[in-house]
Amino acid sequence: MAATVAGSAPASAAIADRYTPRPYVEIKHPDWSKTAVLYELNTRQFTHEGTFNAAARQLPRLKTLGVGIIWLMPVQPIGEVHRKGTLGSPYSVRDYEAVNPEFGTMADLKAFVAAAHKLGMHVILDWVGNHTAWDNPLHSQHPDWYEHDWKGANRPTPWWDWSDIIDLDYSKPGLRRYMTEAMKFWVREADVDGFRCDVAGYVPLDFWENARAELDAIKPVFMLAEWDQRDVHKAAFDASYAWKWNNAMADIAAGKADVSALFGYYSENQSAWPDAAMRMVYTENHDQNAWEGTEYERFGKARIDAIVLSFVGEGIPLIYNGEEAGNRKRLAFFERDPIAWRDDPNNALFTRLIAFRTAHRALWNAPWGARMIPVVNSAPAKVLSFVREKGGDKVFALFNLSDAPQTITFSDGPVAGRYTDFDDGNAMTIDAATQMTLAPWSYRVLAGRGP
Repeated sequence: MAATVAGSAPASAAIADRYTPRPYVEIKHPDWSKTAVLYELNTRQFTHEGTFNAAARQLPRLKTLGVGIIWLMPVQPIGEVHRKGTLGSPYSVRDYEAVNPEFGTMADLKAFVAAAHKLGMHVILDWVGNHTAWDNPLHSQHPDWYEHDWKGANRPTPWWDWSDIIDLDYSKPGLRRYMTEAMKFWVREADVDGFRCDVAGYVPLDFWENARAELDAIKPVFMLAEWDQRDVHKAAFDASYAWKWNNAMADIAAGKADVSALFGYYSENQSAWPDAAMRMVYTENHDQNAWEGTEYERFGKARIDAIVLSFVGEGIPLIYNGEEAGNRKRLAFFERDPIAWRDDPNNALFTRLIAFRTAHRALWNAPWGARMIPVVNSAPAKVLSFVREKGGDKVFALFNLSDAPQTITFSDGPVAGRYTDFDDGNAMTIDAATQMTLAPWSYRVLAGRGP
């Protein structure tokens, strides 16, 4: 044991007194992202025409739905060399500063963005920074900006079947400057409000951090990383993919796991991620719809529970175009395959959820919203229950993620209070003696105040 002087503190205490940790640098989110819900728009499939002009005519509907940020899948021309399918992948970019004529002109895109802004919505572009098409002029002009395989040839991203693209080499300062200026071009030229960055983790983080600083110098932007790692939030990205949340929900829906599968995600989210990090929660996006299955295939009877949880739990929700119409088909990725739009109960559900989320401060995006406080119930493997409370606003949510009815009581958590039911508007009071019964694959969302 280390010796200490009588009446004095241990040396370790003195060291601790001198220790001032550097604060975790958190992104300053644009104010307009406070309550925003994301909407991914696949221009090729969004309308029968598959154009920006046709999509612009749907903007008032998206505004009524409650959408805050529209994420446009890549808008640039698509490579022709090694093209997949008839029309190719939007993620095979042939020219970073041009518009794919399949969708319209630069003027059409500018008009789309201006119309969205007029309605109070914002627009982010999908940015493909990891790779280009084989016939992108950069390939011939700057061959040293590309990676090479063991034979010395340009290569697609290793291991994946991405034969229509070749990888870039971010050890080259010239490439970094070019990409940064290309991103700034779209903010200045088309007045876009940020970017969703494809396979963001395949590009060095310090590139994104510098790019974010230069973009913010033009105007406040919103950045979404297709990645699931906390450090991207330090100085580059507002939001990142919550893959673990999505996979946990899918496992529960398939009977491969119970509610505890979500505990690991929420524990890590609260304990290991910065408070200001927005985690994008979703039941469908373009990749999952095309390659893994629709939300109907992946979530089945748990689909509505997963949707509602994505809106009332922590995270920034995403709607993939067609979800609000109950789209049940996998949209073709390399061909025209327009969404079959129709009236569907989903539309009303999404509209109600967005309005409810906006009206309740506790549910706003990080860091404006509240953390989830676990509520211990008598069926913890079957029922997820939690409270979110901030500034006098309180939401109590319960989800029976099982195929049997569950009657539960509560033994810990700030549940006592007077509430109004999200679905039927009925009032109820909850105290220590309250017992609740939930049907299979059902939820209750209650809004109110403390006792």
